[in-house]
Order: sequence, then C-alpha cells, then structure tokens
Amino acid sequence: MDALIEQLPVDSLPWLGELWIYKVFAIIFFSLVLAYLGKLVLDRVEARAVRSRTIWDDALVLAARRPLWVLIWSMGLLWAGQITAAQMDEDLASVLDTAQHVLLIVLLAWFLLRLMLEVEVRLVDPAYREKPIDQTTVSAIGKLLRISVIITSGLVILQSLGYSVSGVLAFGGIGGLAVGFAAKDLLANFFGGLMIYLDRPFSVGEWVRSPEKDIEGTVEHIGWRLTRIRTFDKRPIYVPNAVFTNIVLQNPSRMTHRRIYEHFGLRYDDIGRIEPIVKAVRQMLKEHPDIAQDQTQMVYFERCGASSVDFFIYCFTTPVWAEFHRIKEDVLLKILAIVEERGAQIAFPTSTLHVPEGLAVRSEGPAQSRRAPPVEGEYA
Repeated sequence: MDALIEQLPVDSLPWLGELWIYKVFAIIFFSLVLAYLGKLVLDRVEARAVRSRTIWDDALVLAARRPLWVLIWSMGLLWAGQITAAQMDEDLASVLDTAQHVLLIVLLAWFLLRLMLEVEVRLVDPAYREKPIDQTTVSAIGKLLRISVIITSGLVILQSLGYSVSGVLAFGGIGGLAVGFAAKDLLANFFGGLMIYLDRPFSVGEWVRSPEKDIEGTVEHIGWRLTRIRTFDKRPIYVPNAVFTNIVLQNPSRMTHRRIYEHFGLRYDDIGRIEPIVKAVRQMLKEHPDIAQDQTQMVYFERCGASSVDFFIYCFTTPVWAEFHRIKEDVLLKILAIVEERGAQIAFPTSTLHVPEGLAVRSEGPAQSRRAPPVEGEYA
C-alpha cells in the first residue's frame, strides 16, 4: 500500500502527502471502538464468572480489566506516535518502538500482580471458599510470587533496552555481598520472616506471648521485616522478625483445653467432713457438662496447712478464654455450695495463744505515780 502510494504523482494529488494524518485518525478511532468493545465483552464475561463456583475466572476478569484498557489506548497512541514521528524524526520513532516493548512488559507484569492479589483475597475469604486457606501461607506465597514477577520484569526490560542481563546478574552478585555485610540486620529480619512463614509458629489473628520478652497480644500483620502485634490494651507492638528466632514463644490460641487448678482450705474443726466433701466434688466434676471428661481429673486431700486442711481440684475445659472463666466460676460456686451443705467452712489464717497457768497480769492504780519493781517470782 505504502509502495503504491509512493509511485503515485503527489503533485497531482496533494492530499496523498498528508495520508499519515488519516492513518493517525483511523488508529485513534479504532482504539476507541476496541476499548468500548473490550468493556462490553468483559462486562458479559464478568457477569458469567460471578455466577460460577470457581474463583479463577472472576479473578482473571477483574485483574485484566484495567490493564486491558490501558493496553488498548497506550498501544494505539504509541502506534499513532510512531507514524507521526516517522514524518519528522526517525530516531524518535525508534524510541517510541522501544517504549512500546517496555510498556507491553510493564502491562503484563501489572496484570499478573493484580491477578495474584485477586486470587489471594479469594483463597482466604470464607465468602468465596467453604474452607479458606491459612492467611499466613497464602500471604507468604503471594509475596514470593510478586517479587519473582517484579524481578523477572525488570530483567526483561533491561534486556529490551539493550543492557546485558548476564552483566547485571554478575554485578548483582558482587553487590549482593557488599549489601549483605552492610544490611545484616535487615537480612536477619528477612530470613526470620521466612522462617515464620515456613515453620508457622503463629498466624494472623492468633494470640501469642513470650515469657522472656514483654510481648503479648494478637498478631495483626506478618511482614518481611517486622511483625505487628496488638496488645490487649490496644497498643501496637512492632517486633523485628529476627527476635522470634532467639526467644521462646507461646501460642495460647492453639491450646486444646484450659486447666482449672485450685486449692481449698477447710478449718481443722472440719477435718472429719473433708472426705465426703472431696467425694462430692469429684462426683460433681464427673457430671459437669463443660468439663472435659477425656482429660485428667483429680480431686484429692493434699496437705495439713498452718491453719487449714487443704484439698485441690485439677481438670480441663474449653480453650475459649471468656467461656473458660464462666465455667470456672460455675465450678467454684458449686464447690463452695458443697462445702456449706456439709456443714464445713472455708478456713482463714488464725493463731491460737496458749497462756500458762499462774500467769498474772499486774495492773497499776490511777494514783500510782511510778511503777514498783517486780517481785521475784512474778511476771512484770
């Protein structure tokens, strides 16, 4: 077509010299129509995808919507720009051609990143899955995939711009050693975060505490450098991930049961009633609907204390914190009721003073001005 136009006498047909203008107009108009058709197609596909049970089709449509719109318009404008630049400056046309290749790579990477985010949301949301996948695992895999896409895209872009990827990789290896020595703490936190994702000692939403450090609360976010923990008084704690590799960490959220372990002291006057009381408490725990019957249960007379005879209870119940306290309250009240029904009383610290016979307390009269010396054999 272009060769045929060049053979035509331009002087006799002056409008042929400006044919590139019509080409630019046609490309822009075609881009407008294609963007509109693409929107209609995506709308219909999205409507069908939402009704399906799979999570991949609607995630694919939502991820492709904006990159596709940008792709149509950017490619059209760059194509029109190349035609315009060819009439003015060939170097500019070459630059636009390179920009077109780079933009294609960027848009593809953008689409993949959006697709990963959409899939990640649907894998952990109960609205999309009956059995959501653990959020910590999904977040870790998603971050690794996103980093891989970004690095790969950057290398391909450098290759498109004419740089040697092998040289970049070699320089990166040497620079990586220098950066490793300079940022060892940052790398320690990175690998600490990687160990959290692999070992999974805790997940987002779980309650953790450290007996060695003043750390206790609910995990809100696990990053590559630090983890955010919200304490029970709603203060945020930002803990570097490297700390978790050197401390003992407890995870109460993964408890199977909670333990009730309490002592009760009766008066020495009630020592004859302690055996029926212990038997009644033991029977009460066996019949209690909220006590775990498949776990250890113990109710025994334990010791003779300084001012009481003591027995203890040892049993397990639900791991839910608030429910545990309700059950524990009910058990304690029932034990106190059993003690009262048997005519016994809970002991409190008491002291008995034994006065020897013949001890006399000498009182002074109001008129006595000074104290007389004690008589031998009496207590002063």
